[in-house]
Amino acid sequence: MALPLLNRAFFLSALLILGGCSSSNHRTSYTNARAVTPIPATTLAAMDHIGSNRDAPILIRAYKKESEIEIWKLTSSGQYALLKSYPVCRWSGQLGPKTREGDRQVPEGFYTVTPNQMNPNSALWLAFNVGYPNAMERSLGRNGGDIMVHGTCSSRGCFAMTNEQIEEIYAVMREAFQAGQKSIQFQSYPFHMTAENLFKFRNDENLPFWKNLKEGSDRFEVTKKEPAVGYCGARYTFGATEAPSCGQTAAADPAAAEIAAKAAADNAKMASLIAAGATTVRISYSDGDQNSFFRTPEKQKLLEKWAAAGELSRPDALSAVEETELDHLGNPVPRQPAPATATAYAATPSQSIAATQDDGFFQKWFGAAPIQPSAEPVIVGTPANVPLPPRRG
Repeated sequence: MALPLLNRAFFLSALLILGGCSSSNHRTSYTNARAVTPIPATTLAAMDHIGSNRDAPILIRAYKKESEIEIWKLTSSGQYALLKSYPVCRWSGQLGPKTREGDRQVPEGFYTVTPNQMNPNSALWLAFNVGYPNAMERSLGRNGGDIMVHGTCSSRGCFAMTNEQIEEIYAVMREAFQAGQKSIQFQSYPFHMTAENLFKFRNDENLPFWKNLKEGSDRFEVTKKEPAVGYCGARYTFGATEAPSCGQTAAADPAAAEIAAKAAADNAKMASLIAAGATTVRISYSDGDQNSFFRTPEKQKLLEKWAAAGELSRPDALSAVEETELDHLGNPVPRQPAPATATAYAATPSQSIAATQDDGFFQKWFGAAPIQPSAEPVIVGTPANVPLPPRRG
């Protein structure tokens, strides 16, 4: 239920005083205007379209490889629905979790954002602290802080948006907090947690950690409800209303069968990919990336303008992203020249190796032996048994 108008005004005044970042904004005359920017009419119409409103709770999901941030809104059905996806202007580091101060890594995991983590006085237009390190990360000795989603297209371990984007995101969060939402869950992933993506990066050392993140992602994808998140050691635990701690048994969960069915379907998809010889990759970032939305000529001119003003971090790194195809051992696959003729077909070396040998993926993911692909004959183009034409003199 919406707070009374007087309470809203008091809440907003308190919010303007709070500063989650250590930095402050030198352009103070514009600070209040940014923090009270109204939600655009088109976004309010989108809320109405999905059966939600400005006061309803929200949930945020972020994806590094795709460079996207999603805002989800609780609807009248009691489930979350996707409201809007925002292209990320800049993130830094590589795929994989953040572990220490200064590693330029954008965190991956499950975090909590409260009103006092909103910073209307950020030197980076507007910002909110995502909540790194969380309780699990602190227990593992991971350090570093002030990891933000903010404006100004410059990142040092943060999700950097355009100023217009962060004004809208900030406004949507502000309205939800004013209406009574006590905290917002922020889910940060290396990429969309699909079977195809996890198989594609199966040679990455972070695969066991990403498999754990997928458990939380699967729960949200199936139930469209905020998962309860806990931890045991270096693993997240998840539940419908309460996450089990170490040694505890998970409470009865009405969605357990449906979540298990999704996981089984994804496992079957990954098994079929390895049996079919699907390729894997390694992506090496010089220092993070940005959404392809910013690769148009018009946006490139804007980026050049920001770079000249010192408001774009390491623009040279954006053109230094390398994607390498890997074999079943995780070694680069040499590029094969195109065949001279099309009279014969045989599997490429990477296909035949991946299809017939275990690369350790099944042990790491399924804890089981690999599925043996069925033997199929390979056409090699044997000559037809027909009479030869007369030899010419």
